[in-house]
Amino acid sequence: MSHFVFCYNIAYFMTSNFKSNAKDVMKLLKKVFLPLEIKGLKLRNRIVMTAMHLNFTPDGRVNDRLVAFYEERSKGGAGMIIVGGCIIDDYAGGSWMIDIRTDQTIEGHAILAEAIKKHGAAAFCQLYMAGRYAHSVSIGGKQAIAPSAVPSRFTKETPREMTREEIKEVIQHYADAALRVKKAGYDGVEILASSGYLICQFLSPLTNLRRDEYGGSWENRMRFGLEVAEACRQAVGEDFPISFRISGHEFMEGGTTNQEAALFAAELEKRGVDLINVTGGWHETRVPQLPMSVPRGGLAYLAAGVKRKVSLPVVACNRINDIFVADEILRAGMADLVGMARGLIADPYLPEKSLSGHYEQVSHCIACNQGCFDHIFYLQPISCTINPRAGRELELPLEMAPVTKKVAVVGGGPAGMKAAITAANRGHHVTLFEKKGYLGGQLNLAAVPPGREEFWAAIEDMETQLEWEDVEIRMDTEVTSDMLLKEGFDAIVIATGAKPLVPNIPGIDLPLVVMAWDLLEGKADVEGKKIVVIGGGAVGAETAMYIASLGTISGEMLRFLLLNRGEDWETLKRLSTQGIKEVTVVEMMERVCRDVGISTRWTLLQDMENLGIKSLRNSVVTRIEEGAVWVKTGDDEERLPADTVVIAAGSCPVAELYEELKNSGKEVHLIGDAREARKAYDAIKEGLEVGLKI
Repeated sequence: MSHFVFCYNIAYFMTSNFKSNAKDVMKLLKKVFLPLEIKGLKLRNRIVMTAMHLNFTPDGRVNDRLVAFYEERSKGGAGMIIVGGCIIDDYAGGSWMIDIRTDQTIEGHAILAEAIKKHGAAAFCQLYMAGRYAHSVSIGGKQAIAPSAVPSRFTKETPREMTREEIKEVIQHYADAALRVKKAGYDGVEILASSGYLICQFLSPLTNLRRDEYGGSWENRMRFGLEVAEACRQAVGEDFPISFRISGHEFMEGGTTNQEAALFAAELEKRGVDLINVTGGWHETRVPQLPMSVPRGGLAYLAAGVKRKVSLPVVACNRINDIFVADEILRAGMADLVGMARGLIADPYLPEKSLSGHYEQVSHCIACNQGCFDHIFYLQPISCTINPRAGRELELPLEMAPVTKKVAVVGGGPAGMKAAITAANRGHHVTLFEKKGYLGGQLNLAAVPPGREEFWAAIEDMETQLEWEDVEIRMDTEVTSDMLLKEGFDAIVIATGAKPLVPNIPGIDLPLVVMAWDLLEGKADVEGKKIVVIGGGAVGAETAMYIASLGTISGEMLRFLLLNRGEDWETLKRLSTQGIKEVTVVEMMERVCRDVGISTRWTLLQDMENLGIKSLRNSVVTRIEEGAVWVKTGDDEERLPADTVVIAAGSCPVAELYEELKNSGKEVHLIGDAREARKAYDAIKEGLEVGLKI
């Protein structure tokens, strides 16, 4: 059993079966809560909240919302919090990003730094310069600047090549901003040199085509980043900690790898850098870095590769959402600290809960990206599916209810569970009714396809929290309006979810037709080899992935065959991606996965392609017959052989109970898919809001 399988199992055991106390937790956690000193700065533990765009500052200024968000994470026990990225000049990025371009910004940053530090966390500030990743619209219509005029697949624009004079100016902008960070009272400064931003662009042969002293050889391509480090060190003095956040691997064909990243880190150490923060990839890479399909802690190997070449502390990042995964990375010697940006968005008190013996109360990030990265790409303030209160700490204070009520929540899906937890936490007496024998609703279906298992973690966390809040749970209970009125509930929350939509297609009632929900719940089987899925939304695409993966080898078997040289690489690739079913998705709209967030959709489409799933777009199923589906695309109609036809045509709300009760004189709320079918983020958000309203 690998280290990470072991620690994942420990985490599952602790959440599901074990009421921990502080002594029990600390027996298992060996390193994550040990202090660490960086250039005289003492950290209380090894947990770092890495910088992440939040879109909380429409005018770039530090405000109460930003301060409250970070202050909550410091109260929750993080060892270090890195604010940012903060734009250093007019070409760096959008005006809505946190601003540190002038001395006038120091006052606001001082307030933020003090709010973080007064609760025990160290406060760092990250300096941001996008280079060719800055869209012209975001920088006032100017053309972005970069090492070379290489078009950006991220912005779909071509930057202007920087002159030597501009290079010197930008280096000075970094230094000036670093000094402002020190003047504001932060404990340290971080230079962003990852994710394909400006310093990455100088390092990479893909984006640096220069023929002067800043291009060509590896030594020349490092020059810009190293000069930034030297200038910042000179600006802040010898005693002020400097961190560099680097890409441990570009994951770009022909780009820099982990070996070059380690060499760059070693040179940074010689220039007086005190901390290396290692992430992976660029915005243009096709190797996912953040969705739940990335294994927990899976990219920590990048930090380990860098750590081999340096003696200074190294931070491992990406998909570290659990304290035991974090501790195992440290115990294995792969890194000295662990980055938990989204983990601390989902639960700002993850460190404190774990340290105080309340690990089972932790709400784990599930890497769905619905409230965080999807919002960032749409220039909306971030939130969180698991914690919709994130970024709304001032707007949604957690206070006891002025009057205690007897509350019924009907429906044990994500909306109902969150409503019950929140209402009970505020002092209400809550009973949760669920007609099935298990909780979680459609999250159980979402967790079945490969790479989507984290949805089960959300269910497990909320089940534990329901128990902790003493919510009475009545399973296998069909609720009627008369029952609720007779029991005298003061407030009733209807979260009865949705049901699958059955389209009016000739032949829909034939034996070869199954519903996607029944298939994912294990109530139906996929017979035969040729499978047609009708509907290319999230449910249809993920169901198709589940079917297409049947018969592929597991990750454990792949590792076994690799270690024992049982098959050649091409055979292993085929065994990992080609199952025993041939799957075709038929979608009537132009886009498959149209209801999936922008930061995750491309990964699903890539997974579908890798699994050999065929997609017919702008196509309508005209009829189903034994052994075939007839599909019309434009004026052409074709017969698709089909042994099984899977219906994934959407869903419709189940709200009959609400209609019966809405005029009863009781306080009645309708939430989740019972109100309107949509994403888990919306359902859990409504659950929180109604729980705070009652």
